[in-house]
Amino acid sequence: MQQRSTTLSLVMMAMFAALTAIGAFIKVPLPVVPFTLQIVFVFLAGCLLGSRNGILSQLLYIGVGLVGLPVFTQGGGITYVLQPTFGYLIGFAAAAFLIGWMLERIEAPTKKHFIGVNVAGLFIIYAIAVPYLYVSLNFWLDIQTSWSHIFLVGFLSSIVADFCLAIVTALLAERLYHVFRTARSYKLLHEKG
Repeated sequence: MQQRSTTLSLVMMAMFAALTAIGAFIKVPLPVVPFTLQIVFVFLAGCLLGSRNGILSQLLYIGVGLVGLPVFTQGGGITYVLQPTFGYLIGFAAAAFLIGWMLERIEAPTKKHFIGVNVAGLFIIYAIAVPYLYVSLNFWLDIQTSWSHIFLVGFLSSIVADFCLAIVTALLAERLYHVFRTARSYKLLHEKG
């Protein structure tokens, strides 16, 4: 039984890593930072997999890209850490963990909880990504850019759409949560037994 629940967890983590990769290619090209649907799967990973498996799904996605598979919006490989948008990927992992961690502390989460944790996750992503974007452009790529320009291309250009995605994803996650929570409870029950 324990092996079956571990297998289910691994499959779910791999599935959300793959969905995040697919989301990278559903994009609207914008200057510097393209708008993608990756964030939808980050929110869902945190909401549905919990903190541990949510972050592991995103670390798996990042790891697969860093070893060279072209799963990021602009390819893959270890040098991708120097890309201006790599901060968003770090933010994805942090957000998936935070969202899951916050929901795990709520006995019976409601619609407002899902919206709240997704919005918190969204701001964690931007809190990591925007400074990373500034450092990457100004220091590694030697493209002198002001904070106001970074704020415009790294935050203002996509925050409204991402905020809407956070709300829509929260509503979807609320509907799927009980199915995933039952599977996680089943897993925990059999790990203890």
